[in-house]
Order: sequence, then C-alpha cells, then structure tokens
Amino acid sequence: MLLHLGMEQKLLSLFDTVADGIAVDGIAVIDDFLSASEVIDITNDDEFSNAMLRFRKAGIGKQQEKQVNEGIRGDYIQWIDPATASAPVQVYLDRISQLRVFLNQSLFLSLKDVEIHRTVYPVGTFYKRHLDQFKKDDHRKITIICYLNPDWKEEDGGQLRVYFGDGAKDFFPLAGRLVCFRSDLLEHEVLPATRERLSVTGWMLDTIIS
Repeated sequence: MLLHLGMEQKLLSLFDTVADGIAVDGIAVIDDFLSASEVIDITNDDEFSNAMLRFRKAGIGKQQEKQVNEGIRGDYIQWIDPATASAPVQVYLDRISQLRVFLNQSLFLSLKDVEIHRTVYPVGTFYKRHLDQFKKDDHRKITIICYLNPDWKEEDGGQLRVYFGDGAKDFFPLAGRLVCFRSDLLEHEVLPATRERLSVTGWMLDTIIS
C-alpha cells in the first residue's frame, strides 16, 4: 500500500512538472517517466523485436495526401491499438491517459483522446524540421514522445531538436525520457543517429478517434 502511494505521489509530481513546462515554455522534458525495467519490457515485446518486418515506412501528410519521402523522414512506425496492446505497452498507455486527465484539470485543455505509435529510426535516418499539425486538421494539441534507448551516449546522436523564438535546443533520446510539447507551436526535427533509435510517439487530441 505504501509503495503504491509512493508511486502515485511520484507520478503526480511528474505530471505537475509537465503541466508547468507546457504552460510556461510550451514544452516539458521528464526523465524516468518509464523505469528501466518498463523500457526493457516494451522493447522486448514481439512487435519491437521484429520492427523492420512488422512496421511500415512513415509518410508525410494525412490520408489521401500522404506520401513517403525519405528525403524528409526515414522512420518506420506501427500504430498501437489500445484494445490489443500487450501488458507492458498498456502500462505506458494507462500512464499517458492519467497525464491527459491531469493536463485537462490543470490547464483546461479539453483533451479527449490519444493516438500513439511505435517508432524505429534505422541508423542514419532523420526527420527534417516540421510542425506536428496537418494543414487541414488541427486536432493534435500535445505531442508526447517516450524514448526507449538504454545507454544512449551523446556521440550516438539522434537528438530531438526543438526550435524556439530565440534559437534551438537539443534533447537526447534517453531511455524512459518523456518529451511533451505544443503540437501547434514548436517546430522540431530528429537528427541522424549512429544507432537504431526507438520510441513510442503520439499526440493528445481534442477529439475522440472514431
């Protein structure tokens, strides 16, 4: 019981830090959102273990306008269905759902749903500078990325570069690190890495996914 209360208090503290960061700077970066064992459990899942066989090449744009352009982005993705997600992935989904409720209560954002996919960037691939909203669809409000890369070093590269009015800041894809930011506000890019780069990436939406 005490362990459960301690974990709950830790999560509330993390959630509060996320809310403060988004409110002040439009972005929050939280380490240890997932524990080392939780990261391993997710990456040991069959889907990630066979990612290059199971995932599809990510495209640019939405629905009919979508196209694959390796000169812009080189990642492979697989959308996660909450109804069939494995137990380790469900732990993450539940935590993100709690965060969504917390942000609604603290920032009055009216976030109604989440969409998340597994992501793999093969060695040397990247995603050029962009904004996480479609021209004809502005339902993505908060971008959420959790990294799954144990023992990542600066020389491995693969930074998330986020652009602000006074310059840019880089964040390395450390295992368990959560990055949340305004989808409509902050342009960003993914730099090439010398190692395969894994994450679960998604968005909090102001509409319910049909």
